[in-house]
Amino acid sequence: MIGDTPSETPASPPGSDTTSAPQSGAAQDTSTSSPNVNPADPHASEAEAVSSHGHGKEGFVALAVGSVGVVFGDIGTSPLYAMREALFHTREGTNAELAIKGVISLVFWALVMIVTVKYVLFLMRADNKGEGGTLALMALAQKALGKYSPTVFFLGICGAALFYGDGIITPAVSVLGAVEGLKDAPGIGSNVHHLIVPISAVILIALFMVQSKGTAKVAKFFGPITVLWFLTLGGLGLYHIFDQPGIMVALMPQYGIEFLIANGFTGFVILGSVFLAVTGAEALYADMGHFGKKPIQYAWLFFVLPCLTLNYLGQGALTLADPSARENPFWRMVPDIAYWPIFLLATCATVIASQAVITGAFSMTQQAVQLGLLPRIDIKRTSETQAGQIFVPQINTMLMVGVLVLLFVFRSTDRLTSMYGIAVTGAMLVDTLLAYVFLRHVWKWKRWQAWAMLVPLGALDLIFFGSNLLKIPQGAWLPLTLGAMLVLIMLTWATGTRTLTEKSRRDSVALLDLVDMLKKRPPHRVAGTAIFLTSDAESAPVALMHNLKHNKVLHEKNIILTVRTIGVPRVPEDKRVTIELINEDFKKVTLHYGFMESPNLPRALGLCRKLGLKFDIMATSFFLGKRNVVPSANSGMPLWQDKLFIFLMKNAANPTEFFHIPPGRVVELGTQVTV
Repeated sequence: MIGDTPSETPASPPGSDTTSAPQSGAAQDTSTSSPNVNPADPHASEAEAVSSHGHGKEGFVALAVGSVGVVFGDIGTSPLYAMREALFHTREGTNAELAIKGVISLVFWALVMIVTVKYVLFLMRADNKGEGGTLALMALAQKALGKYSPTVFFLGICGAALFYGDGIITPAVSVLGAVEGLKDAPGIGSNVHHLIVPISAVILIALFMVQSKGTAKVAKFFGPITVLWFLTLGGLGLYHIFDQPGIMVALMPQYGIEFLIANGFTGFVILGSVFLAVTGAEALYADMGHFGKKPIQYAWLFFVLPCLTLNYLGQGALTLADPSARENPFWRMVPDIAYWPIFLLATCATVIASQAVITGAFSMTQQAVQLGLLPRIDIKRTSETQAGQIFVPQINTMLMVGVLVLLFVFRSTDRLTSMYGIAVTGAMLVDTLLAYVFLRHVWKWKRWQAWAMLVPLGALDLIFFGSNLLKIPQGAWLPLTLGAMLVLIMLTWATGTRTLTEKSRRDSVALLDLVDMLKKRPPHRVAGTAIFLTSDAESAPVALMHNLKHNKVLHEKNIILTVRTIGVPRVPEDKRVTIELINEDFKKVTLHYGFMESPNLPRALGLCRKLGLKFDIMATSFFLGKRNVVPSANSGMPLWQDKLFIFLMKNAANPTEFFHIPPGRVVELGTQVTV
């Protein structure tokens, strides 16, 4: 935030609609607030008043092709390893034909039930002004409840934390899965085994290094390349189906059921490998706002799903005809003459899949900061025209380090897939639980109707989640540990900022009372305009009080500026600013931002001219209330958590840079407080 200490604190607990936005520190003087809109709050109507979708009208086909490149990259690389891993874990002695048909049946019905039914047909209708994803659904659920819900808030941060775990694993698994195709390359397979990890590392480092350049120029190629990849998947599958045409019966569900029964408890373990086929399904929901519902739905139903189904059937038919192909069924499908072109295409597809996860992590971080879940962080825009084109240097570095550590520690997809899936299944389970609130309070379904819809879906989530929990000793503990650390950080930040805000409110003076006092005892006046950033527009900002107390002056014009983050994705420019006249000396200005936007104060204040408030920003002083926070054993948080909160505050992005305030116009006035 802005204002206190290295930054400010939200003026209200997560889930309410006071001021909000990125912050990092102490209380009152802030210019942002917390996670969600609270309709019970006086400002609840603001969320609806300023909401907008804000997407351009591109051709339907172009949007569908674009969605194939961005949304389906992850799920499109699953055929590289999903079938192989599921067959590998099959219990010894199981009938080979039943094993192959059973795995294909389970994969197909997982694609149908989880991706098609849950996400494409159901959750994509539960959108927040056109946007999807865990945090968007959390904001919508909080708003629908009409009050702050700790349960909904906790579920939201758990889903967000698990997404970061997936963000570290996906690039490593995807790229390594493609490069491992060198082992089956004609003529050189056995000679390059030791180069697979270094080659993967070079590709991944290059991918992370180009993030700062923005993906606008590269993104236009994503769709066509991934379309070609899916056509290749479908073509290879269709070609090899004729090896054993009887493989088509594997689409019947009874083969999956018979296979699970025959494998006993091992069948439950195998479900963890089967789930690899649907990893990336959550991207359908999270990226909905970029392309719209219909393009994504049509692309899945009429292109992506058929291509994936054909490929898995082809892998099964080949393995039935040649049992040795089960060691690496995908690459055994590829004829020698087409091996290198398909290898290069697979590598491009995995890079695209990784790119989608990386940019998703950037977007998730921006939302978390805006919703008050994380401290302010440096967010750079890489495009002047595309709002979603952002780059977060700290997240990029952390992801790159994490991915490379995983790559060099685990060194093969066989070992990496042991941890893959636990984060995704957890995030999917969170989506299902949050959807219950949506059905009950937005769509107004009766309890039995909501249960009838969600119990079967939740049961599937629990089964797959439980199956992946069995992988904890093999590495699934890592994304869970990372998720737990991120949940702790988010809870600490939210609790600390709320504590400081409440303490600030208790010690503050009402702004209207201060105005009355200044009328009775006018201070010395100086020319110019002073802007005081605060999270609580009803109380006198700390910086204003210090300016009066120590400098004993009041500017000719004084603006009390508040930045609100509300529970909608984006706010149109004509709804960005509201101005309230207090008297001839003071005005309240409120800037509204959606949770997918980053604030730019000079640009927003330029809109004030249209509303009759004119001033030269280069002749204006911005006063920020800065607070030096020290730990206290009586704060409500343990002492170690106080120290963690202070550490987060000190490492938050500079408020001047975050809000794009001209550095030469900033004055910081502060004090020391305990947390």
